[in-house]
Amino acid sequence: MKLTKCLSISLVLLTLYNYGQSNLHDFSVIKADEWFLQKTDSLVAIGQQTVHYDLHDLAENHQLQVINREIKTFSEKGKRGVSFSSNENNGIAWLQELAFSNGIIELDIKGRDILQQSFVGIAFHGKDEKIFDAIYFRPFNFKSSDPVRNIHAVQYVSLPNNDWKKLRDEHNGIYEKAVLPAPDPSGWFHATIEVHFPLIKVYVNSNKEPSLTVEQLNTVKSGRIGLWVGNNSDGSFANLTIRTFN
Repeated sequence: MKLTKCLSISLVLLTLYNYGQSNLHDFSVIKADEWFLQKTDSLVAIGQQTVHYDLHDLAENHQLQVINREIKTFSEKGKRGVSFSSNENNGIAWLQELAFSNGIIELDIKGRDILQQSFVGIAFHGKDEKIFDAIYFRPFNFKSSDPVRNIHAVQYVSLPNNDWKKLRDEHNGIYEKAVLPAPDPSGWFHATIEVHFPLIKVYVNSNKEPSLTVEQLNTVKSGRIGLWVGNNSDGSFANLTIRTFN
């Protein structure tokens, strides 16, 4: 029995060695941030899963738990998704029975170019409507001629203890940044949010460099995931894809 186990372990080690020799990456010398950015087949080999969520169908089939908003479905110009009504305070549509830990969240988002009335993004690692992390955008700041507003285009928050005001007051310029090149503030843009606890990187459209890179401000590593809009904000979302990995 011991001999059989030894032979099996040796075979596995030999296979892994040969695999490593035949691939471009030597994982033993890749830095943590480099490993995080590489979207290669190697991630698939260690258990990556990619799922596309049709937000239109999820809403129609009551698979979104909507808090403090009403949502409507739409299907237009090749996009199928949901639109939020506006209201005071934050609004969330949690995906039912879905937990998210580490992975890559991609989706199309549309806000409005109206000052202080368009806050749109993703909530994740959530416990309820008051406890979660979020990445969100202020489209009305995308192309602002005011340089101060311009650097407040994409934001990370960790609620309830680290909202945008506290982070701006205590860590100005760290947890919010500009988006360059700036998207159309009234049009659709594509957001890619990479989460590999505790590191978060946010990419917009085809930008190769992240618009925002931060470390999470809590120790929560998993939780609910949902669409998020801020105070007095509506917003539209489509083409949600989540790639998970360990």
